[in-house]
Amino acid sequence: MANIVRTTPPATLALIVANVAIYLLELLFARSGMDAITNLCALHYIYDGYFHLWQFLTYMFLHGNFAHLFFNMFALWMFGVVIERTLGTKRFLIYYFVCGVGAGLCQEVYQFLLGDGGATIGASGACYGVLLAFGVLYPNERIMLLIPPIPMKAKYFIVAYIVLELVSAFSSNDNVAHVAHLGGMLFGWALLVHWRHKGLKDKWRTPSQNKPKESYWERVRKKTDELMDKDAASHTNEHSADYDYNLSKKQNEERLNAILDKIKASGYDSLTAEEKQFLFSQSNF
Repeated sequence: MANIVRTTPPATLALIVANVAIYLLELLFARSGMDAITNLCALHYIYDGYFHLWQFLTYMFLHGNFAHLFFNMFALWMFGVVIERTLGTKRFLIYYFVCGVGAGLCQEVYQFLLGDGGATIGASGACYGVLLAFGVLYPNERIMLLIPPIPMKAKYFIVAYIVLELVSAFSSNDNVAHVAHLGGMLFGWALLVHWRHKGLKDKWRTPSQNKPKESYWERVRKKTDELMDKDAASHTNEHSADYDYNLSKKQNEERLNAILDKIKASGYDSLTAEEKQFLFSQSNF
């Protein structure tokens, strides 16, 4: 657990801690028979008398039960870690809240069109936006499904979820804000497209730029490899120098023998000035 906390990026960790803390506060108020948190912070239908603008932010931190909280926070941790490291902490927070607020707006519009609605709570819309970002930025990464337990590429996983939410939004009465889920994904996609058009894609850090620091032994091995490469290059240079020296020595010996043969045949005076100079230089060895 300590290792998970230590390796989780700050924004993702802070969001999870905040959601858990507020859920515990909800339980405390519920046991006291008070609905103040729900009345003030849940996203109410615009005409029910409890609606306030700040609820577009606060509703994301309320959850109906432990399962609702657990699955949202698990999804946030699973995909938020990667997306925060990719976008950076500041841009990840902007993305998360844009998805959450966008999900709330879509849910309010949907309820307005129906002419009726209740209170909306949960981080699902924002978490669905984070899930979409993973599918957009890492479309070929594989996600292991729970039921059935088979791997699926992220891009197909996202498409399957969108289809499922669309069908559920118009055919089920399960008291789940499916339109909010779709809204979070829609606003997330729009923001990613906006950033991409602004040229921010090249500034996003990929996982290869977030590699863990090298261990001591990895640094030792790398240094040893560098020294071996340097030593091999040194031997190569020495071999090259020896070859050049031996070749020059052989050429000088051949020329000296030719001059000596000329002296033997015609005498010293038959040598040219350059040959006499060469003979003199060789006699100093």
